[in-house]
Amino acid sequence: MVYRGRFAPSPTGPLHAGSLVAALASWLDARAHGGQWLVRIEDVDVPRCVPGMGQFILGQLAAVGLMPDEPPRVQSEHSPVHQQALDALVARGLAYPCDCSRKDIEAALALLGHARQRQGELVYPGTCRNERIALRAEWTQGAGGTQTTPQSNQQPAWRLRTDFFPSNESVALVQYAKLATIKIANECLQWHDRRLGPQHQDVEKSVGDFPLKRADGYFTYQLAVVVDDAAQGITHVVRGEDLADNTARQIFLQRALGLPTPVYLHTPLVLGPNGEKLSKQNGAQALDTSRPLAALNAAAQALGLASLPSTAQQPTPCTTETAPQTMPMTDALNAWVTQWRSLYALA
Repeated sequence: MVYRGRFAPSPTGPLHAGSLVAALASWLDARAHGGQWLVRIEDVDVPRCVPGMGQFILGQLAAVGLMPDEPPRVQSEHSPVHQQALDALVARGLAYPCDCSRKDIEAALALLGHARQRQGELVYPGTCRNERIALRAEWTQGAGGTQTTPQSNQQPAWRLRTDFFPSNESVALVQYAKLATIKIANECLQWHDRRLGPQHQDVEKSVGDFPLKRADGYFTYQLAVVVDDAAQGITHVVRGEDLADNTARQIFLQRALGLPTPVYLHTPLVLGPNGEKLSKQNGAQALDTSRPLAALNAAAQALGLASLPSTAQQPTPCTTETAPQTMPMTDALNAWVTQWRSLYALA
């Protein structure tokens, strides 16, 4: 089985120093395995995307020597595939329409005496699940964009039921099953992260029934990323640690859809001056590609790799003296591949 990894930026703004860390890590892991490295432009959240930013990001990656092995996949161009996955879940009674507003969810949680948890996220209490499952026969048009709920004229969101538990049978890609071990014990999903080690989460209690399609008709990140990873044959996911909390939901959804589970590795985060994760939301500056090796050096250091000199001593023609010359990016990248291979055992 061929290793296939990916870098999946959202075109809501240019790449910054933190983005480059994730891109470099995924590229190094693919090269260390002798595998393929893909790029997917995750523009499923259309209202937040900046026109032309996908191409700009591809240009930034090219400027630092990170070239995908296949033409980039644009997520929004594959909405029919996402819809098919949602329809399959609806047909099996695993997804249902929900017209709860945020205020509705907050009120329901308050009645139950539940405080807000998970960094401010609302744990969905299953309000519409309990009401809708009995009315499933009334859903006559599937989960398409024009479907309305029986009690409402508004287009609903669609949520995945998390009160069922998929089989304990491993669905990890066979060749990589050892490091992608997934078990269910006491209703807790357990998996292994190559950097963070053993992980676990009770999805129903910690997250609740999470949305697959929004009320505005756009598919959510969780559904799109799971379907696209499977469609592209992704075997390994290397991404920032801020996305580690999504992993249990994605594994849960993979199992519900009968899709394979990749091996996961979550990289260290780059922090801003305020100690918070560097991101577009807190004003991270666009990646400076005018000095690509300097940018790569900073990203490599964040990953625990040795910084390489930006210059190398080369013999001067007709003399025995040496003169500094810029180190080729390919030499630096190849050196980091060797370091990466020793830092993270191949999986």
